[in-house]
Amino acid sequence: MRFVIGHDHPALPGHFPGQPVVPGVVLLDRVLEAVEREAGPLGALLLPQVKFLQPLLPGEEARVELEPLAASPGARWRFRVLRGDALLASGDVAEAAS
Repeated sequence: MRFVIGHDHPALPGHFPGQPVVPGVVLLDRVLEAVEREAGPLGALLLPQVKFLQPLLPGEEARVELEPLAASPGARWRFRVLRGDALLASGDVAEAAS
């Protein structure tokens, strides 16, 4: 899934004035959106592992790549957020046990 965070996104003004950077929580929101596009509506999701490696600037295009992992007991995915070939963030998303 490809996405661009516009310069007018409400999370940018305080993150950092004069040189805004897209907050990590906004990237994770796009990751969860990609998971739900692939798997359909889910209940609670957990992020047991996340690493942020490089910033994303407003107006830059990024993409989310998902890799399904073995399900036990719920669904689980490994994700990567990339800008071109540059890895911005990676980690795991897991469906919370009911």
